[in-house]
Amino acid sequence: MAARTIYFVRHGAADTWGQLTDQGREQSRLIGRRLARLPIDVVWHSPLPRAVESAQIVAAEMPRVLVDEVAEVADHVPFVPDPEDLSPSWVGFFDGYDRSEAASGRRTADALAARFGRPNARAQRPTHEVVVTHAYPIAWMIREALSAPPARWMSLAGVANTGLTVIEHTDGEPPGVVMVNDMSHLPDELRWTGFAGGRPL
Repeated sequence: MAARTIYFVRHGAADTWGQLTDQGREQSRLIGRRLARLPIDVVWHSPLPRAVESAQIVAAEMPRVLVDEVAEVADHVPFVPDPEDLSPSWVGFFDGYDRSEAASGRRTADALAARFGRPNARAQRPTHEVVVTHAYPIAWMIREALSAPPARWMSLAGVANTGLTVIEHTDGEPPGVVMVNDMSHLPDELRWTGFAGGRPL
């Protein structure tokens, strides 16, 4: 199997209706320009509008790259811990989640890991794939690469808008986490997590 490098990108900043803001479009353009220097084969994206538009802007910076939607990278809560295992800061977040919602989220998370958490058995050469998605799926894939307990995704969820996380897969080797939430393509005024209390880093 050939090496597989996956570039996980959180969508650009969005408004309360889930549409990209002008800042989000500029963030997307800048990460697209950064990734355009690489031999990208495909830009995958979530079905949600903020990810779709971000992916289109990213791909516009690249010469003739395939752009396609994949359901597995939709925004979802990948794992709901038992209430007694929650820290006080997360109790309110999970209030109202029932077992069926938790099970559905875990199925999506497992499908995400099955699709993007291993080498591509059919590839005959090294591949480079961009995945434009959301904070929680990215946190789950970092946790997956590190073989951390399922609940640890929550400590990795502060992913910035268009923050870049790179994970490499090579047959016979554990996944390599090359970088996490890198924002070096963004000026200070565009470095923002999108979460309450977020601030430029």
